[in-house]
Amino acid sequence: MEKDYFRIGVITEPHGVKGEVKVFPVGDEPGHLKKVKQMFLKERDGMIPLTPAGFKNQNDRIILKFEEYADRTAVEKLRKKELYILREDAVPLKKDEYYVTDLEGLDVYENDEKIGVLKEVQNYGANDVYEIERTDGSMLLLPAIKDCILKVDIEGGRMDVSVMEGL
Repeated sequence: MEKDYFRIGVITEPHGVKGEVKVFPVGDEPGHLKKVKQMFLKERDGMIPLTPAGFKNQNDRIILKFEEYADRTAVEKLRKKELYILREDAVPLKKDEYYVTDLEGLDVYENDEKIGVLKEVQNYGANDVYEIERTDGSMLLLPAIKDCILKVDIEGGRMDVSVMEGL
């Protein structure tokens, strides 16, 4: 189920009095969310569907309005809640691009020897960095560049890498 939903952001606070919320988005292209017909609020007991009724950009945040909430009082309880969309509503991938959720958990190999598991994808600006838990329990930070990432096989659950000297 987890891989069917993509986290798109976190609600930070209400905006105005008409039930709008400010959202701190994750991802490179929050503008595509204008076209999404359904979003989901993550709750302890599952995903709650929401119907977007308005979208605005505001600096590094987006402002969303949902049909299910009419005023500021109703959205107060949404602070710090995570918002999700379905996989099929995500931005389409280009060649050699992958969804983070598909990368995390891949077995990582160097020279056909398993060296660990990709635990997390970090972004430090210039490029992503893959946090790999080595089979001995230590951590390896590997830049997501062509010299290091040789092959990614999502369906096979495998990534082949070349660890540069000094890493």
